[in-house]
Amino acid sequence: MRLLPRRVAITAVEDDGDFDISHWLWTAKEVTTDPIGPYMIAASPRACAAGLAGTTSAPVATCPAREDALDAQPVRTMTAEDEGPALETVVLAFAADPVTRWAWPHTHQYMAAMPRFVRAFGDGAFAHGAAYCTNEYTGVALWLPPGVHPDEDRLGELMASTASPAGREAGRAIFEQMAQYHPSEPHWYLPLIGVDPAYQGRGYGDALMAYALERCDHDKLPAYLESTNPRNISLYRRHGFEPLGTIQAGSSPPLFPMLRRPG
Repeated sequence: MRLLPRRVAITAVEDDGDFDISHWLWTAKEVTTDPIGPYMIAASPRACAAGLAGTTSAPVATCPAREDALDAQPVRTMTAEDEGPALETVVLAFAADPVTRWAWPHTHQYMAAMPRFVRAFGDGAFAHGAAYCTNEYTGVALWLPPGVHPDEDRLGELMASTASPAGREAGRAIFEQMAQYHPSEPHWYLPLIGVDPAYQGRGYGDALMAYALERCDHDKLPAYLESTNPRNISLYRRHGFEPLGTIQAGSSPPLFPMLRRPG
């Protein structure tokens, strides 16, 4: 889905604008509790070309504005030296995520376990040139290329030793369902993407997605992810992802596997 030595405190603020995520409006002023933040950004070029078919009932003439936003928020590929601050951003971003806080409901549990979880789940991105960030690590995305997988042994051990009783009971079933939805064909996998809550709503998540998906399209390979927060589904759909089903076990919140075919 790090300790936080600097930047911001963890906050969760309820919606306070006229924002309607289903219509991709720009009228909101909000901070949300999901890892990527409110989506006050325009649709991707792919979504614009498709006319946002099936995702909104009103046209959104904001594609040029999105290009300006991306120009102002450059994305770069990280190296192993960036791992520490990148990990901090991801842990901070997921501090109010439904699934991670179900697994580690208490602050001390979460802060002790989540950095280890991020390393086991997405560490391979750094070794394979697929870890991306925006300026000052405000947003981070960890992708795994075809043939590279999370460290399943470490993940299993971590859940068994640190998760809540409910998380321990359902963890294995959740990972088994995740494996069933993973494409059998070569594909890019997005284990983790998150934006520092203090910088959400400024297009960082959108910039990270667009940057990585250009590589997927260049490789002519599908992209796959599991959304741990239903608020993010609209964002992913606008980048071409489609839901495949629902993952859920025991008392866990649902996860939503999603697949995107290359453009």
